[in-house]
Formats: sequence, C-alpha cells, structure tokens
Amino acid sequence: MSALELVRDGAVATVTLSRPERRNALDPALLGELVEAFGGLATEASVRVVVLRGAGPAFCAGADLDWMAASRDLSRGENVVDAERMAAAFEAVDACPKAVVARVHGAAFGGGAGLVAGADVAVAAEGTTFAFSEVRLGLLPATISPYVLRAIGPGATRALFTTGRRFDTDEARRLGLVHHVAPQDRLDAAVAEVVGSLLEAGPEAVAACKRLVRQATSALTLKDLPEWIALARTGAEGREGVEAFLERRSPSWSAES
Repeated sequence: MSALELVRDGAVATVTLSRPERRNALDPALLGELVEAFGGLATEASVRVVVLRGAGPAFCAGADLDWMAASRDLSRGENVVDAERMAAAFEAVDACPKAVVARVHGAAFGGGAGLVAGADVAVAAEGTTFAFSEVRLGLLPATISPYVLRAIGPGATRALFTTGRRFDTDEARRLGLVHHVAPQDRLDAAVAEVVGSLLEAGPEAVAACKRLVRQATSALTLKDLPEWIALARTGAEGREGVEAFLERRSPSWSAES
C-alpha cells in the first residue's frame, strides 16, 4: 500500500503524505516515494505548482519509531546508506524546479519541519507545533540542516537545533520557516491564494529563482551529512537516546532521569 498520494489538477499537483495512523512519520518507503514523486513532477511540463500536505491530524511527526528502533542494529556503513536515502528525499523536494507550497497543520517535527523548510512557501494552520527535536534523542538534524539554514539563518537554527524545544506558528512565521498563518478552517483557502499567486509567475522564472537561491547558499551544504547522522546513531549517546524514547523514559543525561 502506498504511503503517498499524488493528484494532478491542471497545473497544480498535490502530494499527500498518507500514513495518518503514524502521523505521517517518515520511513524508508515514504522517503522513496517522495523521491519518485518529486523527481517525476520535476519533468512534467504541465505541472507548475506542487502542494505538499499531510493526511490526518498532523503534517509529519518526523522519523518513524520502528525505523529509529531498527537503526540501532545497523552498522555505521549501513546507517550511512540509510541516511543517504533520507537526504535524497529532502533534496528532491528542495531541488524541484516547480514552486512547492507546504500546507502544514497539527505538528511538524524533525524531518517534518525539514520538509517545511524545503518548500518555497509554507502556509500553516493556527496551533501547529514545530520542533527540531533530534538532539533530545542524542541525534542530529543533519540532512535537513541546509534547508533550515537557508530558511531561518544560522542564529535561529543553532538555538532551535541545540535545545530541541517546541515552538508555535507565530514564532515559525517570525523566523521565516512559515510565511502565512491561517485559521484551520481557512487553511485550504490560504493555500489556494498562494497557489494563485504562483500561477501568475513565469514558470521558467520561478525555476531560475530557485536555482539562484540554491546556488547562492550552496556553502550551507556539507557533503558528508549522512556520515554525521551515522556517527550519532551508532554512538553511545544516540543509542541511549533512542532506547529511552522507545521505552518512554528520560535518557541518562536528562535532569529528569
């Protein structure tokens, strides 16, 4: 069963993360489908805007728990390959030459917030909660770091990456992670307004603008990001953090432990 739905309506394609029972948590299957979907849409001349959304109560809760648990049994090399798969999905979204609009609601944690950062325009429902929470598991938000750095700058990125704290839509908008905030019952209307504006722009100019920003900020991307994740996953702190999370207890370094 597919973990992603793709619907085309004229010049607009809607990509829906469709694992609502898991709050659209990212796993290898869903990441692979994201790569395939955005890679295919990138070459479709009739598509000019892609809306990325999540089914159910949340946009995306980050990494899947079962996937995190399985990573404990992988070697460092296997973890690198696993992280490369994750990096490819975020890159496919960010590098897509079409305008990408994130329709965000409920929660966007970890990789979910990374997907928001990779969109060109993010529209969030009031009450949405965000977090780059990897550090609380002894892990690193490495593969999403280029997109977050571009979206909110190094100062805010450092503060949010190192604390892993949750923040609301008002702060997300102030930082630049989110561009528009709407009541839940007007979220679709707000997204439609953004899509309408993007359809008034020249598609070649949109693609060129995206290349311009990516190339101008290329220094924010490191080549060895999967290795950073693999090192954290296979280290003692990362293993303890994931195990504590799965066992619903505080990790050994926490003041609450």
